[in-house]
Formats: sequence, structure tokens, C-alpha cells
Amino acid sequence: MILKVKQLDNMPSFAVAPKAGDGADTATPTAAEPPLLDHIGWRLWCASQRWQTEFNRAMVAAGYGWFGEARAALIPHIARTGTGQTELSQRLGLSKQAVQQLIDGLVADGIVRRRAHATDARARQVCFTRQGLAVLARANAVKQRLEDGYRQRLGTEAFDAFGRALDALAGPPTP
Repeated sequence: MILKVKQLDNMPSFAVAPKAGDGADTATPTAAEPPLLDHIGWRLWCASQRWQTEFNRAMVAAGYGWFGEARAALIPHIARTGTGQTELSQRLGLSKQAVQQLIDGLVADGIVRRRAHATDARARQVCFTRQGLAVLARANAVKQRLEDGYRQRLGTEAFDAFGRALDALAGPPTP
């Protein structure tokens, strides 16, 4: 496949407004700028963002307002058997302090709890509460509904082929 130059109308703007009197650092679009390419990475990112937005909106509508907040990003990184706080920090690429604040919010909502680590007395593990497990069950129902909508939009054959293609691109699952 040859990458094509294409006008990407749905390109989000990441530009920062220049400070007053700071003309030296202001980038003005010119003909010398590299074109925006229509590439698979961009398409995957856009599709992923759309799915994430639809999922979060559905979870907020179901009464889980915190799914619209940063702390929801922790949920997919917490194993059902528990995950260490340090490991969460590493997985998310955030400081231990930032992750601790996100966990504090989920603890306050009754979604997760901290417990002693099985092999390291100094470490803490984060695990789901019963309420947290109920949220995961609700999330599974929302995910299934979204997937059903995508299957309907694409057709079963194209949807199944798309799933296989994504599996091939992603490679073997990582723990």
C-alpha cells in the first residue's frame, strides 16, 4: 500500500496559541511543511478514540460518572487478582504519586481497595471490590453492545475479518 497525502478534516488540533510578543517561536504553516499522510496508524488511533469515547459516554450514562475522568484509565491495567501500585505506575508511564491519587479516587468510590502484597511487605496491591467487579460486568455489557453495533455497521463477514486483522497486527497477547 502506498501512503497517500490526504486532507484530514477530522484532524484534532494540538496547536498551542503563541504568547503575546513571542513571534520568534510561532510556527506559521508554509508550503515547506511535510504533508499529513493518510496512514494506518492514524486510522487505528481515530477508531480507538471513537470507541473509547462511545464506551466512556455509555458508562457515564449508566451512572459511573468517574468513567469520564482520568482515573478510569487505571481499570484495564488492574488484573482481576490484583496489581501492584508500582506496576500500575510503570504500565501507565505515570509517577507513583499520580497513580496513588488516581487509586485514591477509585478507593473513595468503592471500586478498588488496597491490600498487602503477597510477597513484598512494603508493597501494596490494588484489587477490585465487589462493587468494582459489578462495574466490570456492566462494562462488559456495554462493550458487547458497542461490538454488536460495529458488527451491524460492517456486516458479520467484514467485522470478523477486521477482528482477525487486528489480532494479526497486535501479535500475541502480552501479560
